[in-house]
Amino acid sequence: MWSQEHLADLAGIGLRTVQRIENGDNASQDSVMALAAAFNVDVAALTMDAEAEAAKTAQRSLEEKAATVRLSFWIHLASWVIGMAVFAAISISEGAAVMLWPAVWWTVGLISHGATIAIVEVVTRHERMYPKTRA
Repeated sequence: MWSQEHLADLAGIGLRTVQRIENGDNASQDSVMALAAAFNVDVAALTMDAEAEAAKTAQRSLEEKAATVRLSFWIHLASWVIGMAVFAAISISEGAAVMLWPAVWWTVGLISHGATIAIVEVVTRHERMYPKTRA
């Protein structure tokens, strides 16, 4: 653990500047660059708010997952439309409703998928409105 005096000497800045920065006051760009050099880190490591960046990353991840789930539903719906056309053609050619039960169960699956999407949307909206906070 370095003392404030040692850090000020290594960075080539005043002791009072180190004290002000530790108390939460804004630092000049030159002071930040000097401190980064003293710690042998990139300036971004000292200026980035880690919690805010983590929250942004978590929000982006949540949005990407929701978008992926929505896309899966649209793919399922397109497949269902094509499948229903094929089932109808088969039923017409066979002269009976031979594809009725597969069509019914595929429709049940599509409705279930849609319900899942609705739940994901509600959860995503809730997470956006009430983000998790750390104590």
